Amino acid sequence: MWAAITDRPRAGRQHKGARAMSKKLAILGSTGSVGVNTLDIVQQHPERFVVVGLAARSNIDLLEAQLRRFRPPHVSVLDPHKAKELRERTSGLGVEIHEGIQGAISIASLPTVDLVVSAIVGGAGLLPTLAAIRAGKDIALANKETLVMAGEVVMREAQGRVQILPVDSEHNAIFQALAGHRRADLRRLILTASGGPFRTLAAEKFREITVRDALKHPNWNMGPKITVDSATLMNKGLEIIEARWLFGVSAEQVDVVIHPQSIIHSLVEYVDGSLLAQMGIPDMRIPIAYALNYPERLPNTLPPLNLAEVKALTFEPPDMQRFPCLRLGFQAVRASGTFPAVLNAANETTVEAFLHEEIAFVDIPTVIEETLQGHDPRPLRDGDISVVLEADRWARETAASIIRCRRA
Repeated sequence: MWAAITDRPRAGRQHKGARAMSKKLAILGSTGSVGVNTLDIVQQHPERFVVVGLAARSNIDLLEAQLRRFRPPHVSVLDPHKAKELRERTSGLGVEIHEGIQGAISIASLPTVDLVVSAIVGGAGLLPTLAAIRAGKDIALANKETLVMAGEVVMREAQGRVQILPVDSEHNAIFQALAGHRRADLRRLILTASGGPFRTLAAEKFREITVRDALKHPNWNMGPKITVDSATLMNKGLEIIEARWLFGVSAEQVDVVIHPQSIIHSLVEYVDGSLLAQMGIPDMRIPIAYALNYPERLPNTLPPLNLAEVKALTFEPPDMQRFPCLRLGFQAVRASGTFPAVLNAANETTVEAFLHEEIAFVDIPTVIEETLQGHDPRPLRDGDISVVLEADRWARETAASIIRCRRA
């Protein structure tokens, strides 16, 4: 945090009412939950933000509605066939339609962009986010996989060049709780987790969990992949790795506590025993707005947090036997090198298989662990991202092979 996030002014950060100098945004993953919430904030504050680029995977119905509403000059679609269809549907709008991973990279690198909102789900967000950093763009980071896969490389690239502003509610909370304090006074970062929908489910019932069950998060409204990650607690395992790199701490300085109410979004412990927490209702528009308009805060129309109505905030240690994905996250951050990239790729592969009902919920950590056991980790040196991409490719192929064997 002390290395890549600074208070220095950046192009596009303006005072209220300065429409001509509004912050220019590129939103990667505009049709996902973070992208949709980001555009909701832009719509509420048109005097502060202008959208110049949008990138999405394949949901061109929603993307078309977004480009007609916000009129960005550049749009990208990962699926080339969908990109062609979108061109035909919007031929009279004067919008340049890019396609593929190179299209997302182009959107992230647009010369007019001040801030790139990195909200693509999964490892697909790594290369566009890295391209944005190399182009000198500040990053509002919701794509945790970028730092999970290549945190050492990414933070080295960002050092002294751009700001990386966390959007994940947990890391955004830590960012706020660190403000104004000395690095030497930090003892520990404590990530909170709701525990997901199966926190109190009997262990013997886990084999009965369906996709519909796993997609019922008790507090947050998120996309399917992240919701399943929250149900397995892998989301927290990935966030441990993200926090290690984002804030420049050791693996031993990151901890996790279960907090079912999702009111305290994370805490920072200092050497004198003080704990600073950031609190709020569980709505992603709050951390997104803080990252978009940092260091100023934006007013919103969300209901305020009423602690008298909440009445009680409870905490408990995570059960790593029932949720082994969290244990695997701790193991990966300590192993470092290409190990986290393999963890992430194996997880993406198994979650996709689960969502397609090809494996059971309990198979997710089993397949991931088997993939990790077969990996010979390599260090990340000299910013060579190809090592990360090769580990990612190997892990996806290996996990898919294990899944096929289990189904045979």
